[in-house]
Amino acid sequence: MNAKLLVLIIGSVSLSALAQLFLKLGMSDHTVQQALGQGSSYEAIRTVVSNLHVLAGLALYALGAAVWLLVLAKVDVSFAYPFVGLGFILTMLLGWLLLAEPVGAARVTGTMLVALGVYLVSTS
Repeated sequence: MNAKLLVLIIGSVSLSALAQLFLKLGMSDHTVQQALGQGSSYEAIRTVVSNLHVLAGLALYALGAAVWLLVLAKVDVSFAYPFVGLGFILTMLLGWLLLAEPVGAARVTGTMLVALGVYLVSTS
């Protein structure tokens, strides 16, 4: 695998992890939570889709998907897809660092096992 392809794979995975962070921020917003609790589906949908963090998260997902298409044009999906597991690690770290989410031993161990699997597939 060449360096350019690795950058595309890591870039796509990173964009998806960042998308998760933005979506979480948007859905945790007080206005969104209030709209979701009021029972009006129309108002809740309108509030969610007008939230800037949610929109940024969706845009990051779209960009990540576009980059992923470039990856799939170059390598077998059975080779590329395990790298998506790196998103678990990045998402866990971002949640811990930026959102102060708890990260216990079981979560870290499980995430490291995913990383080990990604490594094993990438060297095959």
